[in-house]
Amino acid sequence: MGLTGLEIYKHLPKTNCKECGSPTCLAFAMALASGKAELSACPYVTDEAKEALDSAAAPPIKKVTVGTGDHVVELGEETELFRHDKRFFHPTGVAVLISDTEDSAAKAEAFNDLEFDRVGMHYVTDMVAVKCDSGDAGKFKATVEAVAGKTEKAMVLMAEDPAVIEGALEVVADRKPLIHAATGDNYEKMTELAKNKGCPLVVKGSDLHNTAELVEKVVALGYKELVLDSGARETSQVLADLTQFRRLAVRKKFRPFGYPAIALTTKEDPREEVIQAGVYLSKYADVVVLKACEKQQLLPLLSWRQNLYTDPQKPIAVEAGLYEVGEAGEESPVYVTTNFSLTYFIVEGEVESSRIPSRILSVDTGGISVLTAYADNKFSAETIAEAIKKAGLEDKVKHRKLVLPGHVAVLKGTLEEESGWEVMVGPREASGITKYAKENFG
Repeated sequence: MGLTGLEIYKHLPKTNCKECGSPTCLAFAMALASGKAELSACPYVTDEAKEALDSAAAPPIKKVTVGTGDHVVELGEETELFRHDKRFFHPTGVAVLISDTEDSAAKAEAFNDLEFDRVGMHYVTDMVAVKCDSGDAGKFKATVEAVAGKTEKAMVLMAEDPAVIEGALEVVADRKPLIHAATGDNYEKMTELAKNKGCPLVVKGSDLHNTAELVEKVVALGYKELVLDSGARETSQVLADLTQFRRLAVRKKFRPFGYPAIALTTKEDPREEVIQAGVYLSKYADVVVLKACEKQQLLPLLSWRQNLYTDPQKPIAVEAGLYEVGEAGEESPVYVTTNFSLTYFIVEGEVESSRIPSRILSVDTGGISVLTAYADNKFSAETIAEAIKKAGLEDKVKHRKLVLPGHVAVLKGTLEEESGWEVMVGPREASGITKYAKENFG
């Protein structure tokens, strides 16, 4: 159990120097107790105090890393139950499952293509899970070796027989894979393997109570690089268990649950499986393992992850610039909007629905919408004219016409003077773009 703010305060220097970023030592103590500050921020804390405050200084959920080099996946170290309170820090690792009974090499090679670039954002499937369904240690080892030869991404090794895991570790231990899983029957041997190889270990219980007991047994053996699995597989129960892991760790500082958590999907239909994975990703899985492996299946999940792990205090923005919808040419229409993510994607969808190849000029407004940016003078004739030059639009179209959002029609005259382009006033709402396009450019 963590210390209270007042208990922490007793160990602080009480100088109120403000060098830690808090106005007083008491305020710093309260922030430390709630997991929103680190003890290292205090320049005058003594070694004795550091030792006494170790449990309070540690984040409620331990950080665990999987993989090596450029493909390390960091799990845990979260401090919040609700994203709007602060933010979530380490995005959920999405792992595609490969069985040792299928063509693992081909699937692993296809796995490497599961990366997407969309309007300045990069989406990536960052883990691969290899499962022993054959029961054959030799076959599993060969599968792990084949997969490791095709991808450098972080790995999850899934088998409950220590001998099977031991064989696989002979070829990938240096990659620091996540071992799944230590159970009540094998935890001593699994812990020894994980500890000797320096690999993180999943502790899999049969329910919450059993998981807590098993974690304490593993910790007593001297290993703390752990990930939790309550053993539940039915969606509602997994959701309940993940919530309890996070709630008890963050609110109650219950140390047996102060580790990242993993969830495995069970649905056979890819669409249902992605929905199930989205539930786990939202609350509060640090790793989700699923069978879906097609781009069209994973893109919605990765998009949601990207959204969930942004800072809620900062608007979600796309990269400002010029985007093509379809095979735009020199006579294709040009629509102007802001770089607020929601605005841009709505406009893009409507332009695409018109089936007329076009360009969209996304103006940097700091990620805010058209009317808000206009009111803040960030979506003005000057900023739009500057965006035209920066995008090199003059070299890409001949007609010198822009379509301005109808809500800011007042900018028409000034923008024409600033840019030298003819400004057409488009519909007030994006939903009118398709009809407008067909009437004016069809």
